[in-house]
Amino acid sequence: MATQRIPVILVTGFLGSGKTTMLNHLMRDSADTRIGVIVNDFGSINIDAMAVAGQVDSMIPIENGCLCCAADASEMDEMLDRLTDPELCIDVVVIEASGLAEPQSMIRTLLSSTNERIVYGGLVEVVDAAEFPDTRVRHPELDRHVRAADLIVLNKTDRVAEDERRDLVENIQEIAPGAPVLTAAHGRVDPALLFDHRPRETSGEGFRQLSFADVWGDDAGAGDECGEDVCGDGHDHSHHLHTAYESMEFTAAEPLHPRRLMAFLDSLPAGLYRAKGFLHFAGAGRERKFTLHAVGSYLRFAPSPWERDEPRTTQLVMIGTGIDADTLTKRLTECVAAPAEEVDDTHMMGVLRYVDEAD
Repeated sequence: MATQRIPVILVTGFLGSGKTTMLNHLMRDSADTRIGVIVNDFGSINIDAMAVAGQVDSMIPIENGCLCCAADASEMDEMLDRLTDPELCIDVVVIEASGLAEPQSMIRTLLSSTNERIVYGGLVEVVDAAEFPDTRVRHPELDRHVRAADLIVLNKTDRVAEDERRDLVENIQEIAPGAPVLTAAHGRVDPALLFDHRPRETSGEGFRQLSFADVWGDDAGAGDECGEDVCGDGHDHSHHLHTAYESMEFTAAEPLHPRRLMAFLDSLPAGLYRAKGFLHFAGAGRERKFTLHAVGSYLRFAPSPWERDEPRTTQLVMIGTGIDADTLTKRLTECVAAPAEEVDDTHMMGVLRYVDEAD
């Protein structure tokens, strides 16, 4: 049976782009979600006003239940093994890379890990809006780093004019066509874009059915009706979910044709960052529920048995910037298999290519 794996998110970006500031916000704004943090750097770094010594294998508990440690590349796998120990109950691991790290190398290191408790959660490249043009001139390799990202955060947009911000977004989209670009100030990125809110469970259940409430958190949308960046209560809504990115939900009671679903996943629209949920396939795949996990170009299916009396339906959530929900819904509806349509084992081959042997 498939088990729920811990997503590992890579955060990269040139020196001074705001990676640590963004990490601080993620930890402060993640309610009771437990975050394991690996700082792939040496020297002192301040996280939530706590100095983390730049020595390998240091681990410090943070106030909201997070764990922070420092590690170099050779110790990364060992640190992941420690952070994913079930006794720690970590929900997500964030690796903050050195400002001089090669993103492609870090992706390879993570994907080659033998740890069966983790799953790749995507690479986030943080870009300094004020310094990006000059930094590209001095460091042409920055373009390659941007192209490796699953999500690009254009940070410090408060330091540039609106027309300059638009030009930067267009420039980045030319460098990395199709990659979603999220603008931010002071590193404020809604955690729900990167990982799911996971309240503590005491029922002892294993992997459970995803609900849309789980995706956004219990208080998702609170205050959205104000329509202002700052409401009368003085609370800042400028970095809330509705101002940064969009989502769409799709459900289908009828099974999907696996080959058409794969064709859809192979041609996802620009700006789509995450796709997740449960799939009900027609034909050879109908006896198992397939959990979908997609981040950027990374795709994985995890099959598991349907629970007794569990409705056999498809439930998907897709998250990104500038996505067209109507178009996505239409394309997914076209993936539903016709009642008399024959679906055999060969149609599942595309799906099974993305199933881990452990599953």
